[in-house]
Amino acid sequence: MKQRLTYILFLLLVASSARSQTTVTGTVTDGREPLAGANVYIIGTIDGCLSDSLGRFSFQTDRMGEVTLRVTFLGFDDYSLTTSQLTDLVIKMHERATAIDEVVVTASTYSFGKSDNFKTMDALDVVMSGNSCGDIVAALQTLPGTQKVGESGKLYVRGGDSDECQTFVNGMHVLVPYSTNTENNAVRGRFSPFLFKGINFSLGGYGGEYGQALSSVLPMETTDVATGDKLGVSASLVDWNLGGTKALLKSSLSFNADYTSMGLYNNLFPDRYDWTRPYRKLSGEAQYKNELSSTTVLKSYVGYDLTSVGQHIDNRNLSLVEHNFYVNTTLKTNIGKGYTLFTGAAWSSVLNNIDDALTLGDHYHNNRNELHLKAEVRKVFSPVLKMSGGTEDYLRHSTKRYEESRYTLDYHLPAAHLDAQLRVVPNVFLNLSTRAEQELYNHRWLFLPRTSLSYVPNNRFQLSAIWGRYSQTANDDYVAMSGKLLSQSTADHLILSMQHSTDKTLLRIEPYHKKYHRLPLLTKGTYTADGYGTSKGLDVFFECHSLVKNLSTTLSYSYNDSRRYYLDYSAEQIPDYASRHNLRVTAKYAIGKTIIGLADSYASGRHYTVGTTPYYNSLDANITWLVSPKVIVYSSLNNILGRTNIFRYGTDGKPVTATRDRFFYIGIFVSLKNNKAYDISNF
Repeated sequence: MKQRLTYILFLLLVASSARSQTTVTGTVTDGREPLAGANVYIIGTIDGCLSDSLGRFSFQTDRMGEVTLRVTFLGFDDYSLTTSQLTDLVIKMHERATAIDEVVVTASTYSFGKSDNFKTMDALDVVMSGNSCGDIVAALQTLPGTQKVGESGKLYVRGGDSDECQTFVNGMHVLVPYSTNTENNAVRGRFSPFLFKGINFSLGGYGGEYGQALSSVLPMETTDVATGDKLGVSASLVDWNLGGTKALLKSSLSFNADYTSMGLYNNLFPDRYDWTRPYRKLSGEAQYKNELSSTTVLKSYVGYDLTSVGQHIDNRNLSLVEHNFYVNTTLKTNIGKGYTLFTGAAWSSVLNNIDDALTLGDHYHNNRNELHLKAEVRKVFSPVLKMSGGTEDYLRHSTKRYEESRYTLDYHLPAAHLDAQLRVVPNVFLNLSTRAEQELYNHRWLFLPRTSLSYVPNNRFQLSAIWGRYSQTANDDYVAMSGKLLSQSTADHLILSMQHSTDKTLLRIEPYHKKYHRLPLLTKGTYTADGYGTSKGLDVFFECHSLVKNLSTTLSYSYNDSRRYYLDYSAEQIPDYASRHNLRVTAKYAIGKTIIGLADSYASGRHYTVGTTPYYNSLDANITWLVSPKVIVYSSLNNILGRTNIFRYGTDGKPVTATRDRFFYIGIFVSLKNNKAYDISNF
């Protein structure tokens, strides 16, 4: 019996040994070249190996008969094969096709904050960017495509007027996104950078969702529900701020109050102007955010600005007072079967009163109101198709009284859009959209087709071509003077975009061409839609974090050739706000808890009937000291070299310059209640 048992055990061991000798061999390729490092294994076992530099693999298994072989490789679809033939296998892998909801096309758009794209700017960067002094608009002027118009301070994009760039908060329109000031004094954006988690500045070629913007859009998304309480204060020579957030169970309530006054600064550093009342602005903001469920978010924002300033000009005392009110409420929810519903309403109201506006004793009154209503549905139908569609309406009312010139305007601008994004083949994406807007007063519909084709082989490289038609209603003054007959202006955008990025660098090159139609043109005392124009150029942006440790640099260059025949122009000419060349170079270096920044801005001269202005140049420096995790000190000095830059020439031929050649700013930001280091957000 013992001999039999020994014999049986011997046979089992031999059989087991024979089974363990089965060898699996083969090669992994992509159809062209071998793939090294592919993971090859048999499902249900630990038997497997990685392919070598020639794509070959070889390993042993104790499985007999039919098995299921699995091969995985980063960037390729998983491969499965059920077979009993385990030698000399040839495995051909296919590149994984990016799902439509995974791709982010960045052509002609710069995304900041919490974004899937290359992160170049967040709220602290806005505060610490060159001469921005915490102004979003000034910080965005470091990007290509923007032009330096020092006497305005607004965004001028790719040869377009400042009115052609429109601002949206959580998808809802802001009628007047700037503060006000006297003529030839730069204004600021009226929103705090700490209000937003994401800023997507599009220089053109945007989708059908956005309308009433002829050149560019600035969509900004507010922060999500806060998870902790905050309380912060800041102070400088020109402004003082207090704000905080109370975090609730699934909601949060925030407030912010800001007072700006140039009185103290003007006393310390007098400028060229004769002020009868220093520039003052009192601002208040509040936000309420509520996560009603895991798929439903409600956001509400309300803000109010009161601005006043007085200036002695010739024999008159100009006095300006503006009230600017904005409220915004949005709801985003999943309504089932993969559909997402967005609804929103925004109300803007701006009241301007100016005494001694143009002559002694006159009075200017202007009141503008807008109610923006919007609804949109989005759905990802499959890995190759994503669609969205919506409808909206702009309901506007405005009144103006100046001496004998008076008008009242009431109109609305209904619109609808449909967008479809398709994955044509792996790594090639086509976006088709159309937008329909009703023409002002004549009830005809204007159709605006838009399309883009993008090649996105990986998250490093993108190549895109964009074409689209965009429209915008003219300024209310022009509409009233036309007898309410002025039709909407349109612009055709053609943009090519190439972007390449690594962990440390970003390079983007974009040539573009815009053609304007039906611009307002003053003809025989009234405005007609007979104006036209073109704008073409090249934008280059380069950002680098690899030259020296702790050093980040950017280079932004724009070439623009813009010509127009509109407004009161007697012939086609270069707009007086456009400069042919704009260049900006920045550097930011961190030494311990101190960050030093330098920025040099250059713009070629601007053309006027009386001549061309000299070139603009300003070398700016700033220092940020992270005193403690809750205290930040920031200081900046603009135009270190003290160059007297001529912004423009007035109608009398006299040069218009800044109020002062240099501007010094120092501020302290303190978090009184916050568990995050260096987070000075009051929201």
